[in-house]
Amino acid sequence: MSPDRRGPLVVAHRGASAAKPEHTLAAYELALKEGADGLECDVRLTKDGHLVCVHDRTIERTSDGTGVVSEMTRDELAQFNYGTADEPAELLELSALIELALDSARPVKVFIETKHPVRFGGLVESKVLAELQRFGIASPPSADHSRAVVMSFSAGAVWRIRRSAPLLPTVLLGESARYLGGGAATTVGATAVGPSVKTLHEHPDMVDKAAAAGRATYCWTVDDRTDVALCRELGVSWVATNHPGRTKNWLAS
Repeated sequence: MSPDRRGPLVVAHRGASAAKPEHTLAAYELALKEGADGLECDVRLTKDGHLVCVHDRTIERTSDGTGVVSEMTRDELAQFNYGTADEPAELLELSALIELALDSARPVKVFIETKHPVRFGGLVESKVLAELQRFGIASPPSADHSRAVVMSFSAGAVWRIRRSAPLLPTVLLGESARYLGGGAATTVGATAVGPSVKTLHEHPDMVDKAAAAGRATYCWTVDDRTDVALCRELGVSWVATNHPGRTKNWLAS
Protein backbone atom coordinates (compact mmCIF):
# COMPACT_ATOMS: atom_id res chain seq x y z
CA MET A 1 0.00 0.00 0.00
CA SER A 2 2.76 2.45 -0.85
CA PRO A 3 1.77 6.02 -1.67
CA ASP A 4 2.07 7.31 -5.20
CA ARG A 5 4.79 9.93 -5.65
CA ARG A 6 2.24 12.33 -7.13
CA GLY A 7 0.13 12.14 -4.01
CA PRO A 8 -2.52 9.90 -2.50
CA LEU A 9 -4.17 7.23 -4.60
CA VAL A 10 -7.91 7.65 -4.91
CA VAL A 11 -10.46 5.18 -3.56
CA ALA A 12 -14.08 5.53 -4.69
CA HIS A 13 -16.11 5.51 -1.48
CA ARG A 14 -19.06 3.17 -2.21
CA GLY A 15 -18.34 4.00 -5.86
CA ALA A 16 -18.72 7.45 -7.39
CA SER A 17 -21.44 7.88 -4.82
CA ALA A 18 -21.90 11.63 -5.16
CA ALA A 19 -23.13 11.06 -8.71
CA LYS A 20 -24.74 7.60 -8.56
CA PRO A 21 -26.53 5.64 -5.83
CA GLU A 22 -23.99 4.08 -3.49
CA HIS A 23 -22.99 0.43 -3.79
CA THR A 24 -24.43 0.06 -7.29
CA LEU A 25 -22.65 -1.21 -10.35
CA ALA A 26 -23.33 2.14 -12.03
CA ALA A 27 -21.49 3.95 -9.22
CA TYR A 28 -18.46 1.69 -9.50
CA GLU A 29 -18.41 1.71 -13.29
CA LEU A 30 -18.40 5.51 -13.21
CA ALA A 31 -15.60 5.46 -10.64
CA LEU A 32 -13.48 3.31 -12.95
CA LYS A 33 -14.25 5.61 -15.87
CA GLU A 34 -13.10 8.55 -13.75
CA GLY A 35 -9.79 6.85 -12.99
CA ALA A 36 -10.27 5.61 -9.44
CA ASP A 37 -7.35 3.55 -8.13
CA GLY A 38 -9.51 1.63 -5.67
CA LEU A 39 -13.14 0.70 -5.08
CA GLU A 40 -14.45 0.75 -1.50
CA CYS A 41 -17.44 -1.20 -0.26
CA ASP A 42 -19.13 -2.23 2.96
CA VAL A 43 -20.19 -5.86 3.26
CA ARG A 44 -22.82 -7.62 5.32
CA LEU A 45 -23.98 -11.23 5.47
CA THR A 46 -27.50 -12.15 4.48
CA LYS A 47 -29.55 -14.69 6.44
CA ASP A 48 -28.50 -17.41 3.99
CA GLY A 49 -24.80 -16.51 4.04
CA HIS A 50 -24.25 -14.26 1.00
CA LEU A 51 -21.99 -11.21 1.10
CA VAL A 52 -23.83 -8.11 -0.10
CA CYS A 53 -22.64 -4.53 -0.42
CA VAL A 54 -24.85 -2.60 1.99
CA HIS A 55 -23.61 -0.04 4.50
CA ASP A 56 -26.49 0.13 6.93
CA ARG A 57 -27.93 -2.58 9.14
CA THR A 58 -31.22 -2.06 7.30
CA ILE A 59 -32.08 -1.28 3.67
CA GLU A 60 -34.53 1.61 4.18
CA ARG A 61 -32.07 4.38 3.29
CA THR A 62 -30.63 2.80 0.17
CA SER A 63 -33.56 0.95 -1.40
CA ASP A 64 -37.32 1.06 -1.83
CA GLY A 65 -37.68 -1.83 0.61
CA THR A 66 -37.54 -2.35 4.35
CA GLY A 67 -35.89 -4.87 6.59
CA VAL A 68 -32.70 -5.93 8.36
CA VAL A 69 -30.02 -7.34 6.03
CA SER A 70 -29.03 -10.19 8.35
CA GLU A 71 -32.65 -11.28 8.76
CA MET A 72 -33.34 -11.56 5.02
CA THR A 73 -32.16 -13.96 2.33
CA ARG A 74 -30.35 -12.81 -0.77
CA ASP A 75 -33.45 -13.44 -2.87
CA GLU A 76 -35.60 -11.44 -0.48
CA LEU A 77 -33.18 -8.52 -0.61
CA ALA A 78 -32.84 -8.77 -4.39
CA GLN A 79 -36.49 -7.96 -5.02
CA PHE A 80 -35.95 -4.27 -4.18
CA ASN A 81 -34.55 -1.35 -6.18
CA TYR A 82 -31.22 0.01 -4.94
CA GLY A 83 -31.04 2.75 -7.55
CA THR A 84 -33.51 5.45 -8.49
CA ALA A 85 -36.88 5.41 -10.21
CA ASP A 86 -35.18 6.55 -13.41
CA GLU A 87 -32.14 4.28 -13.05
CA PRO A 88 -33.10 1.10 -11.19
CA ALA A 89 -30.24 -0.94 -9.74
CA GLU A 90 -29.97 -4.47 -8.44
CA LEU A 91 -28.59 -5.57 -5.10
CA LEU A 92 -24.81 -5.72 -5.45
CA GLU A 93 -22.96 -8.78 -4.19
CA LEU A 94 -19.28 -8.67 -3.30
CA SER A 95 -18.49 -11.23 -5.99
CA ALA A 96 -19.81 -8.91 -8.71
CA LEU A 97 -17.68 -6.02 -7.46
CA ILE A 98 -14.54 -8.18 -7.37
CA GLU A 99 -15.24 -9.32 -10.92
CA LEU A 100 -15.60 -5.71 -12.03
CA ALA A 101 -12.28 -4.76 -10.47
CA LEU A 102 -10.41 -7.76 -11.84
CA ASP A 103 -11.80 -7.13 -15.33
CA SER A 104 -10.44 -3.58 -15.28
CA ALA A 105 -7.58 -2.81 -17.64
CA ARG A 106 -5.86 -1.12 -14.69
CA PRO A 107 -4.78 -2.86 -11.45
CA VAL A 108 -7.62 -1.57 -9.29
CA LYS A 109 -7.85 -2.62 -5.64
CA VAL A 110 -11.05 -3.53 -3.82
CA PHE A 111 -11.24 -2.11 -0.29
CA ILE A 112 -13.66 -4.28 1.69
CA GLU A 113 -14.98 -3.01 5.01
CA THR A 114 -16.55 -5.55 7.33
CA LYS A 115 -19.20 -4.14 9.67
CA HIS A 116 -19.29 -4.87 13.40
CA PRO A 117 -20.91 -5.67 15.74
CA VAL A 118 -23.09 -8.08 13.78
CA ARG A 119 -24.97 -11.24 14.71
CA PHE A 120 -22.64 -13.41 12.61
CA GLY A 121 -19.45 -12.27 14.36
CA GLY A 122 -16.23 -13.55 12.80
CA LEU A 123 -18.09 -15.54 10.16
CA VAL A 124 -18.10 -12.35 8.08
CA GLU A 125 -14.30 -12.35 7.78
CA SER A 126 -14.28 -16.07 7.03
CA LYS A 127 -16.75 -15.55 4.19
CA VAL A 128 -14.75 -12.61 2.82
CA LEU A 129 -11.56 -14.67 2.81
CA ALA A 130 -13.35 -17.57 1.13
CA GLU A 131 -14.56 -15.23 -1.60
CA LEU A 132 -11.08 -13.80 -2.13
CA GLN A 133 -9.68 -17.33 -2.30
CA ARG A 134 -12.30 -18.24 -4.89
CA PHE A 135 -10.99 -15.43 -7.09
CA GLY A 136 -7.36 -16.31 -6.37
CA ILE A 137 -6.51 -13.04 -4.63
CA ALA A 138 -6.38 -14.05 -0.95
CA SER A 139 -2.61 -14.70 -0.98
CA PRO A 140 -0.93 -11.90 -2.92
CA PRO A 141 2.83 -11.95 -3.56
CA SER A 142 3.08 -8.78 -1.47
CA ALA A 143 0.83 -6.16 0.11
CA ASP A 144 1.71 -3.67 -2.64
CA HIS A 145 0.57 -6.09 -5.35
CA SER A 146 -2.60 -7.19 -3.61
CA ARG A 147 -5.88 -6.64 -5.45
CA ALA A 148 -7.83 -6.63 -2.17
CA VAL A 149 -7.61 -4.79 1.14
CA VAL A 150 -9.76 -5.67 4.16
CA MET A 151 -10.75 -2.97 6.63
CA SER A 152 -12.76 -2.66 9.81
CA PHE A 153 -13.36 -0.47 12.85
CA SER A 154 -13.14 -3.72 14.79
CA ALA A 155 -9.63 -4.66 15.90
CA GLY A 156 -10.81 -8.24 16.29
CA ALA A 157 -11.91 -8.34 12.66
CA VAL A 158 -8.52 -7.08 11.46
CA TRP A 159 -6.80 -9.67 13.65
CA ARG A 160 -8.86 -12.48 12.16
CA ILE A 161 -7.77 -11.45 8.66
CA ARG A 162 -4.11 -11.08 9.61
CA ARG A 163 -4.09 -14.46 11.33
CA SER A 164 -5.67 -16.29 8.39
CA ALA A 165 -4.21 -14.33 5.45
CA PRO A 166 -1.01 -12.61 6.63
CA LEU A 167 -0.10 -11.26 3.18
CA LEU A 168 -3.38 -9.40 2.71
CA PRO A 169 -3.11 -5.69 3.52
CA THR A 170 -5.45 -4.52 6.26
CA VAL A 171 -6.65 -1.16 7.56
CA LEU A 172 -7.69 -0.53 11.15
CA LEU A 173 -10.28 2.24 10.91
CA GLY A 174 -11.06 4.65 13.71
CA GLU A 175 -11.94 8.15 14.87
CA SER A 176 -9.52 8.26 17.80
CA ALA A 177 -5.86 9.11 17.23
CA ARG A 178 -5.04 7.41 20.54
CA TYR A 179 -6.71 4.19 19.35
CA LEU A 180 -5.05 4.18 15.94
CA GLY A 181 -1.69 5.45 17.10
CA GLY A 182 -1.52 3.36 20.23
CA GLY A 183 -1.13 -0.35 20.64
CA ALA A 184 -4.24 -1.50 18.78
CA ALA A 185 -2.77 -1.38 15.27
CA THR A 186 0.40 -3.08 16.50
CA THR A 187 -1.45 -5.75 18.42
CA VAL A 188 -3.58 -6.82 15.45
CA GLY A 189 -0.81 -6.36 12.88
CA ALA A 190 -2.68 -3.85 10.70
CA THR A 191 -0.65 -2.73 7.69
CA ALA A 192 -2.39 0.66 7.64
CA VAL A 193 -4.40 2.97 9.87
CA GLY A 194 -7.57 4.67 8.71
CA PRO A 195 -8.43 7.97 10.40
CA SER A 196 -11.28 10.22 9.35
CA VAL A 197 -10.25 13.49 7.73
CA LYS A 198 -11.49 15.28 10.87
CA THR A 199 -9.11 13.22 13.01
CA LEU A 200 -6.30 13.91 10.56
CA HIS A 201 -6.85 17.66 10.88
CA GLU A 202 -6.66 17.36 14.66
CA HIS A 203 -3.62 15.06 14.63
CA PRO A 204 -1.60 15.64 11.43
CA ASP A 205 1.41 13.87 12.95
CA MET A 206 -0.49 10.57 12.65
CA VAL A 207 0.83 9.96 9.15
CA ASP A 208 4.48 10.25 10.12
CA LYS A 209 3.94 8.15 13.23
CA ALA A 210 2.24 5.45 11.20
CA ALA A 211 5.03 5.52 8.62
CA ALA A 212 7.64 5.20 11.38
CA ALA A 213 5.85 2.04 12.48
CA GLY A 214 5.82 0.71 8.90
CA ARG A 215 2.16 1.48 8.23
CA ALA A 216 0.39 3.33 5.46
CA THR A 217 -2.46 5.78 6.05
CA TYR A 218 -5.95 5.56 4.53
CA CYS A 219 -8.08 8.66 5.13
CA TRP A 220 -11.86 8.98 4.82
CA THR A 221 -14.03 10.67 3.57
CA VAL A 222 -12.06 13.30 1.64
CA ASP A 223 -14.35 15.43 -0.54
CA ASP A 224 -13.08 19.02 -0.10
CA ARG A 225 -10.17 20.43 -2.06
CA THR A 226 -8.44 21.69 1.09
CA ASP A 227 -8.67 18.22 2.60
CA VAL A 228 -7.22 16.63 -0.52
CA ALA A 229 -4.33 19.12 -0.38
CA LEU A 230 -3.75 18.33 3.29
CA CYS A 231 -3.61 14.59 2.60
CA ARG A 232 -1.11 15.14 -0.19
CA GLU A 233 1.03 17.43 1.98
CA LEU A 234 1.09 14.96 4.87
CA GLY A 235 1.87 11.94 2.69
CA VAL A 236 -1.39 10.02 3.09
CA SER A 237 -1.29 6.87 0.95
CA TRP A 238 -4.99 6.50 0.07
CA VAL A 239 -7.95 8.88 0.21
CA ALA A 240 -11.53 7.63 0.14
CA THR A 241 -13.85 10.05 -1.62
CA ASN A 242 -17.38 10.26 -2.99
CA HIS A 243 -15.98 12.28 -5.93
CA PRO A 244 -13.18 10.16 -7.44
CA GLY A 245 -12.99 12.01 -10.77
CA ARG A 246 -12.86 15.46 -9.23
CA THR A 247 -10.32 14.33 -6.65
CA LYS A 248 -8.08 12.83 -9.36
CA ASN A 249 -8.22 16.13 -11.24
CA TRP A 250 -7.29 18.11 -8.14
CA LEU A 251 -4.32 15.85 -7.47
CA ALA A 252 -3.17 16.21 -11.08
CA SER A 253 -3.24 20.02 -10.96
